This record gives sequence, structure tokens and C-alpha cells, in this order.
Amino acid sequence: MLQMFYETVVVSALFYAAVFWGGSIKKRDASCLDKRVAGGATLYTCALRPTGIYGENHQLMKDFYMMGVRSFGWLIKGVPRSTEHGRVYAGNVAWMHVLAARALREHPKRLGGEVYFCYDDSPYKSYEEFNMQFLSAFKFRSLHMPICVLWMIACFNELLRWLLKPVCNFTPLLNRYTLAIACTSFTVRSDKALRHFDYHPLYDWPQCQARTQRWVDTFPLDTGGKEA
Repeated sequence: MLQMFYETVVVSALFYAAVFWGGSIKKRDASCLDKRVAGGATLYTCALRPTGIYGENHQLMKDFYMMGVRSFGWLIKGVPRSTEHGRVYAGNVAWMHVLAARALREHPKRLGGEVYFCYDDSPYKSYEEFNMQFLSAFKFRSLHMPICVLWMIACFNELLRWLLKPVCNFTPLLNRYTLAIACTSFTVRSDKALRHFDYHPLYDWPQCQARTQRWVDTFPLDTGGKEA
């Protein structure tokens, strides 16, 4: 059941976040907040917002690995060491959705209109350091660059994407948006989900780490440097 939720977690979280927070959302799309269903009952909704997701089959983790492969084992780094991001295991985000859906049916007025950040026991680190916890066996080497250089590369990538748009879908991992996100700390400390619908992470950090590592270990040995 959790696997079924995995691919819809991000979509549902971003949709509900857009309903509650999105300033540019169309009025007709936001009108669902005060709709009444057949029989006159009120539709109650709540928003679940993961700060960042990781786990099996997470495409961004695979993209980070492929970036190292394409650069012959080198990974460009430049994010300030003090930067921290909250990452949540996808299985725990899915479990939180299950519990919230159950509680929303049983206590609609308590959860209706509320916003919940997703959280678990995963450590706070920069995106680079967090990903390298799982990719260290591939022995990627780090190439540190100043932020100003990374910004120029991001601008060049965006220009290249615009120029190539008529002929191909060039989608570089580094652009001005992703650089800004990577350099901005964002962490959450909350027990709101625990108080409102008795949420406890289904997987602790060692389990999350082990399950994700098993998946990462299936990546091709294209770098030629992974330990046997």
C-alpha cells in the first residue's frame, strides 16, 4: 500500500499547498475549499507539506548520481557548509498521508483547513552531504566552486535550455532556482501531526537509510570506482 502512495505524495502535497498558499492559483480552482457535496455536506481538506523527499526510486537522487557519472566521477560543490535542509523518507510521508486521510474522516473539523509539515528522524544536512551519505561507495570526487561561478553556470544552463527548446528537451539539474533552493536552509521542528492525528514515523532513521541504500546499491557501476 505504501508503494502505491509513493509516486502521488509529491503531487498531492504540492496541490494542497497550492490551494492554501498559492497566490497565483485561479479562483475557480480554489473554489473547492467551500464546495458542498451532494446532500449539503461540507468538503474538508488539509495540506501535508514535505520539505524534501528521499527514498527508493527517487529521481533526484538518481539524477545526482548520473551527474557524477557524466562528469567522470567529479561532483561540483559550492553550497555553504552551514546550509541545512529537512529531508523526509517517502515511506513516512506516505504513512502520514494515510493517517491524515483517516483522521480527516473521523475529525473533519479538527483537521479541516490545517497545514502539516512532514517530518521524521532523518538528519538535517545540505542536499549535497545528504545525498553523499548514500553515494559514498562510488568514490565521487568533489570540485568546490565559488557561489558566483555556480550562478554563472546556472544562467548559462538556462540560456542553453532556451536555445535548445525547439529541438530537444534539455533539462539541466543546475539552474538559478535549484541553486537558490540548495543554498537556503529550511528545516522544520513540529509535533503538530502527532497531536492532531497521532502520527509517528513508520520507519526510523536506520531503517530509512538501509532501505534507500539497498536501492542505491543497484545503480550501474559506470563510475568504475565503486568498492566491491
